[in-house]
Amino acid sequence: MQVTETQNEGLKRAYKMVLTAQELDDKVIEKLKEAQPEIEMKGFRKGKVPLPLLKKQFGQRVLGEAMQEAVDGAMTQHFEEKGERPAGEPAMKMLNEDWTEGDDVEVEMSYEALPEIPEVDFKSVSVERLVVKADDAAVDEALKNLAESAQDFKDRKKGTKAKDDDQVVIDFVGRVDGEAFEGGSAEDYPLVLGSNSFIPGFEEQLVGVKQDEEKVVKVTFPEEYQAAHLAGKEAEFTCTVKAVKQPVAAEIDDELAKKYGSESLDDLKGQIRERLEQEYAGAARAVMKRNLLDALDGKVDFELPPSMVEAEAKQIAHQLWHEENPDVQGHDHPEIEPTEEHTKLAERRVRLGLLLAEVGQKAEVEVTDAEMTQAVMTQARQYPGQEREFFEFVQQNPQMRQQLRAPIFEDKVIDYIVELAEVTEKEVGKDELEKAVEALDDE
Repeated sequence: MQVTETQNEGLKRAYKMVLTAQELDDKVIEKLKEAQPEIEMKGFRKGKVPLPLLKKQFGQRVLGEAMQEAVDGAMTQHFEEKGERPAGEPAMKMLNEDWTEGDDVEVEMSYEALPEIPEVDFKSVSVERLVVKADDAAVDEALKNLAESAQDFKDRKKGTKAKDDDQVVIDFVGRVDGEAFEGGSAEDYPLVLGSNSFIPGFEEQLVGVKQDEEKVVKVTFPEEYQAAHLAGKEAEFTCTVKAVKQPVAAEIDDELAKKYGSESLDDLKGQIRERLEQEYAGAARAVMKRNLLDALDGKVDFELPPSMVEAEAKQIAHQLWHEENPDVQGHDHPEIEPTEEHTKLAERRVRLGLLLAEVGQKAEVEVTDAEMTQAVMTQARQYPGQEREFFEFVQQNPQMRQQLRAPIFEDKVIDYIVELAEVTEKEVGKDELEKAVEALDDE
C-alpha cells in the first residue's frame, strides 16, 4: 500500500493511503484460500471448490473485510515504522467515495500524535510529607462522639411532655375503616420521635404527649406503600403512652468499648488512635500528591494534543456547571463553553496525565487483577442489592473498567516517583493539616 504524508504541523498528522485494485484482489483471493478447505458446494467435494467459482460466489462478501484488514494492517505498520502513538483513534475517510470494484482504494488517515515526553530526574524533586499524631484530645473527642452515637434513654419526670429526639414507649392499635388490620398493633414499642421510622405524620402527632396519655393518631398511608391493600388508605392509631424518655450519652467505660467490639476502654482508645492516624495519613498523602504534581508541572513543558485539551476543558466546564447548578440532574441544558481558566486547568491535567502515563509505562507499573477486583467491590457497595448487576456492567463496559483502573494506576506511579524523590517529613498538628486540605479545594 502506498502511503503519502499530506500534513505534518505540530502534532497533527495526515496521510493518503492507496490500496491498488491488484492488492485488494490479492487480499480477497488470500481470504478465499483460507476458507477454501471448509467450503462445500453442490457438485464438489469439501475443500475442492475452484477459486474462480468461490470468488464469483463469495467475492463480494469478503471484499469489505479484505479492504478493512488491508487498511488496518497498513495503519499498524505505519505506527511501528514511525514510532508514533496517536493521541486518540485515527480518523479514516474514503477519498474516492464513487469507488467501484476494480478501482484503487484511496483513504485519508488523520490523527494527533502523542508528544515526546522529556525525561525527569525525580531525585531533583523535593516534596514535603506532613505527619500528624493523634493526641489525647482527638481520641477523647472521638470517644465522646461514639458515646453519643451509642446513646441510651432514661425516664423523664412524670408529666413531662415528649420532645423531638425523645423516646416514647407505646402500645398502639391501628384501624382502617374501623377495623384493626394485621401488622398494625404492637406493645411496648420504643419509638424515637423525629427518626422518621413510622408513616409520615405519625411521629409529629406524638410530640407533646405525656406518660399514661392516650392519643389517637390519624395518618394516610403513602400511595407507594409496600402493603398494597393499605396504600393510600386513611388510618387511625390508638396509642397509649407508657413512658417518655430523654436521650443520654452512654458512659465512656469498658461497657461502651464492648459495644464496639473492643475488650476494654484502653483497647478501644488504641483502635481509635490508629484509625485517626490512618485518616491523617490519607489526608497528608493528598496534600503531598498535590505538591508533587505542582513540582512536576514546573519541570516539564511540551506540546499538547489540541483535541485532548479541548475535550478535557469541556469536561471541566461541564462538571463545574453542574456543581453550580445542582438542581439540574440531566444534561438537557445549553452547551457550556469552556473559559480560559478551564483551558488552563485542562492543559495542566493533560500534561501531567501524559507524563504519569509515560513514567508508568517505562517503570512497567501494572494494576493487578486483585486491585481491580477490590476497586469494583468498593464501587459496588454504592448499589446495595444490585451488586451482581454492577459487576456484570463493569465486565461488559471497557470504559468503566478504565475509569476504575486510572486512579489506581496514577497512585502507583505517584508512589514510584515518591520513592525516588527527596521527601522530608514535617510533624504538624491536626489543625494545620486541615488547613492544608482545605487549601486543596481553594486552588
